[in-house]
Formats: sequence, structure tokens, C-alpha cells
Amino acid sequence: MITRTSPSCQTENTVIRVAEVKSWQQLLSDSTLTLAELLQQLNISTADFATSIDGDPDISPQDFPIRAPAPFINRMVKGDINDPLLRQVLPLVKEHELTPGYTADPLHESNFNNTPGLIHKYRSRALLIVTKACAIHCRYCFRRHFPYEDNQPSRAMWAEALDYLQQHPEINEVIYSGGDPLASSNAQLSWLNQHIAAIPHIKTLRIHSRLPVVLPQRIDPGLLEILQQWPGKKVVVIHSNHANELDDSVKNAIDKLKAIGVTVLNQTVLLKGINDSATALVELSERLFEIGVLPYYLHLLDTVSGAAHFAISDNDAKAIMGEVTARLPGYLVPRLVREEADKTSKTPILPTL
Repeated sequence: MITRTSPSCQTENTVIRVAEVKSWQQLLSDSTLTLAELLQQLNISTADFATSIDGDPDISPQDFPIRAPAPFINRMVKGDINDPLLRQVLPLVKEHELTPGYTADPLHESNFNNTPGLIHKYRSRALLIVTKACAIHCRYCFRRHFPYEDNQPSRAMWAEALDYLQQHPEINEVIYSGGDPLASSNAQLSWLNQHIAAIPHIKTLRIHSRLPVVLPQRIDPGLLEILQQWPGKKVVVIHSNHANELDDSVKNAIDKLKAIGVTVLNQTVLLKGINDSATALVELSERLFEIGVLPYYLHLLDTVSGAAHFAISDNDAKAIMGEVTARLPGYLVPRLVREEADKTSKTPILPTL
């Protein structure tokens, strides 16, 4: 056995560099960047913004800083200021513009925040804010202004949430959300799972996470063991908006989840300049199918402050989905929906056929 204690080793004629392998925790920690650091990695200069379809960048975003993990950045096209992956994380000056109808809480989640860390909007499902942390700050995020300071995860807070779940037998599914729930440690997720599994009327655990896409290293043996021990049905809903996000490392993560009986679905947000064409959505659905994931929802943009430049009109969305429906088998067509404040279900938007 050869033990390597250096990032390089010497053969007879060649020095072989041994790549440093970072843990998912380190990759997560390193995901906060300045604009200059992000652009440098992509060989983009500020002069390139003259060709940006979105206008000038926000050089120093204070309230919602840039976060993007290295594996996701590595899938961006270098030198392309309009790359669809880059545009999802690039802060812009126009985010500070006030747009009528766009608010900090577009879904009125505060009305359903019945106890700290828990949102109960839909009758049979309850959503837990497992953490405020994310690996990536998507500029269209509907929770970018969420009052996480009032929903700080702690064992004491979870005691209230668990008590609420115990007292509501109509709830048969718990959804882990955030932030991104998989940004939490395995120890925290294991503790939560054990306590929720002890509630007899909770049959399904659903996890909404972007990490299997942007940081697939997160799907580690410890997490898989925790999920495998869940006694009921388990669902992971990933979030991918463009086929370029889905490389072989993502497929490997999905394969691991499916191998332990996890149902894996995808939800997408329809975003101007990123995936607002039938071709982009068809390619996404086909790529999802290649890696073993079924399309679930295609969301119209939530009207959160700072995201108006991503909006697509209803008529354009219907026309795009009409073409998607004509080009794909039914099982690969996501449902076009809008989530509306105070409604007890998502609102289907029928395509123009």
C-alpha cells in the first residue's frame, strides 16, 4: 500500500498531481463569493455586461449575497455573460427596482406560520423550515426575504413543531424545506426523522432540495442511511431549471437515492432568458428522464421583490407549454402551475394547444 501525504507523488519520470477532494461541507462553506471572484472563475470582465440581456450587475449585494458552489459554477459556460446557469445567481441593479404587485411575502406564508419553523398551508401536508442555509442563492427565490430570525431551527423550536404535528392527525406528509434542508447536518436530519417517524399518522417524508443538483456530493453514505431508515414513503423533489445543470455527477447522486427506494421528482421555475422556450424545456425533460427523474411542476414566477425581470406572461407561458405538450409524451410534461397566496392548492394553468 502507498500512503500519500502530499498533494503530489513522484514516479520515475513524472510528477503526478493528486487533486484535493473537498467534503460537501467545505464546498458549502466556500460557496459565498464576491462578484469579482465569480466573474474571475468564468473569465468574464465587467466590460462584458455591455452584452448582458439583464443590464448592470449589483457589485456588492448586501441583503442577498452571491452563493454558488464550485460544482455548479463548473457547469457554466466560461466567457458567456448570458449563460443560463450564471443568470440564476448573478445579482443585478434592477433587483432594487420597485415593481407593482411584487412583495417580500408573495405567498403570504406568514399567515400559515402556525408555530416557529412550521408552515401549514395545505390540509394534509406540513412544511418544516429545517434551516435557513442554502448552497445557492437563486435570484428569483420566493423566500429571499423570509423572516428566518423568527424561525431559527433549534431543538426547543422543533418541540413546538412536533407537538403541532401530533395534534393534527389530518397531516400525513411532512415536507422538509428551508433554506435548503440538505444543507443541514446528518445529525440534525437524523434527529428530526426519528421524532417525526414516531408520529403514527405521518406516512410520507418529502424533501425539497436543490443540493442534489448544485452540490451532488451532499448525497453521502450517512444521508443515505438516514433516508433508508425512514419507515414510510420517501420523496425527494429536486429543483433544476436547465438541462445544462444535469451532468454525470448529478445522475450519480440520483442513482444513489433511487437505489434506496426514494421517488425523485423535479420542479422548475419558468424564467425569462433562462428556459422560456419549448426547446429548453423539452431538453430539460428529456435529460431528467435520462437520469431517472420525472418532471413534476413548472412554476410560474412567484412575485417576490427583486425578481420581476424573470417574469413571463401567462399567454407566453401557455403558448410555450402548448408546444412542449406537442413534442413530449405525457409523462414528461410538467404541470404548469401558479402558487397563489391563501389558496388551498396550486392553480393549474392550461396550455394553449
